[in-house]
Amino acid sequence: MNVSGIGSMLAQMRSAMAVAQGGVAPLSTSSTTGTTGPNGTTDFATVLKASLDGVAQMQNHAESVQQAFVLGDNNVNLSDVMINSQKANIAFQTTVQVRNKVIAAYNDIMNMQV
Repeated sequence: MNVSGIGSMLAQMRSAMAVAQGGVAPLSTSSTTGTTGPNGTTDFATVLKASLDGVAQMQNHAESVQQAFVLGDNNVNLSDVMINSQKANIAFQTTVQVRNKVIAAYNDIMNMQV
């Protein structure tokens, strides 16, 4: 059984958790480089775009691994296909939940009495 995929997934989850808590990822493998502005602040739009690009990249990778497995590539096994599919699914579901929270917060702000 190949556990390198699971170790990689755990490292990515720890990195995402560190970034979400305001820290710096230990081994930054994400594409969020250059997200700080001129005065050292983080640009929300850049972080959001990088996150969406990462989700799209995960989905594309999962799809390519699935296609390779279906075509009979000997370097791809079923566990790799399932792990990549679940990673892409979790990333997409997280994105949907973040979107729902942002919309709810926007609606709350718009309904406030001034």
